[in-house]
Amino acid sequence: MIPRDQGLPKYWSSVLILGLAMDQDTDIGGPHQRFPVTNQSAIVAVSSEDDDVRQRAFETILASYWKPAYKYIRIKWQATNEDAKDLTQGFFANAFEKNHFARYDAGKASFQTYLRTCLDGFVANQKKADSRLKRGGGVSQFSFDFITAEDELVLYSLVSDMTPEEYFHREWVRSLFVLAVDTLHRRCDESHRNVHFKLFEIYDLGDDDVEGKPSYASLAQKFDLNTTTVNNYLAATRHEFRKIILEKLREITATEEEFLREARALLGVRMI
Repeated sequence: MIPRDQGLPKYWSSVLILGLAMDQDTDIGGPHQRFPVTNQSAIVAVSSEDDDVRQRAFETILASYWKPAYKYIRIKWQATNEDAKDLTQGFFANAFEKNHFARYDAGKASFQTYLRTCLDGFVANQKKADSRLKRGGGVSQFSFDFITAEDELVLYSLVSDMTPEEYFHREWVRSLFVLAVDTLHRRCDESHRNVHFKLFEIYDLGDDDVEGKPSYASLAQKFDLNTTTVNNYLAATRHEFRKIILEKLREITATEEEFLREARALLGVRMI
């Protein structure tokens, strides 16, 4: 089990410890353009007139936001497990069918705030109607792992001095990092770099509280490598992981200003 720092994944603190603001590699922009992030924002693409583009954009938004939304409903609105499931799927089905996210105005608020405000309004209206929603609609084709979400909700309970809005943001951060880890795992697997990911998983995502962080020497022995190779593999994988985080962040921010602001808040990267 991955330990948490105030409920955030272990790799949250690990990434910061790895020194994201340490050198030129973590600049966004700058003369060397080390991390040119060109992914189109899903927040922008969801307004596209192309149905396929709009569909993919919605899927990207959904992947990052459905779990924070579910947990937020459970915490703020004190909804039961079943009601929260219905409300979560009902909210995103409604947003998809009516293309609500295309109405977002980046000049008024962050997309995160906009979505949470829409979610509050949707839940309030449903409670007034006092009617149970049918799950499905436009999002019936997407997978909602409510069992995992509920397990996480129990394991990472709301910190006493944290507002529901702060909790929503924390869970959004968790979702972003989980998606980044999953993407890293897939890319390493596709490029036959399974040892790279395994080293990263053990050293940077492992549970230090159980046996402590393993040494490079022990990892070298375990994987029949030398310590220099272990160091090089970890450095390369960390670099790729940081790049993936920025890619994911670009997808779910609407403007360059918001992207740079969130990148600095999450990773401490310099804004050039």
